[in-house]
Amino acid sequence: SSGLQYRQVLVDASEKLRNNETIVLAAVQQYGRALWYASEELRNNETIVLAAVQQDGRALEYASEELRNNDAPVLAAKQYRQVLFYASAKLRNNETIVLAAVQQCRRALWYASEELRNNETIVLAAVQQDGRAL
Repeated sequence: SSGLQYRQVLVDASEKLRNNETIVLAAVQQYGRALWYASEELRNNETIVLAAVQQDGRALEYASEELRNNDAPVLAAKQYRQVLFYASAKLRNNETIVLAAVQQCRRALWYASEELRNNETIVLAAVQQDGRAL
């Protein structure tokens, strides 16, 4: 796929170009997980990370710790059930974040904090999304 070609471009690129915002943005818009090959600086760039997780929620795994603790990338990636797995513990205990995630995919409940797995509102939302949540 063309997405894999974009990943390959970053694999083959010099360190300087892996730190080029224009090139990395173009790559992650086509293949979100190309974020893995971006420079550390760009993995901490909210614009780049948002583009990556909107294309593929799994890209959150490659975002900086700071951005995995930021609401915006986590909410942007909420369609991916494991987004809470890559989110910080703080966000896995954030009712707004967890509610948004379970409304998209009941399996997100697996990664919520223990406290929120015992929260009636959260569990009800997961069940309403898919009765198999229990």
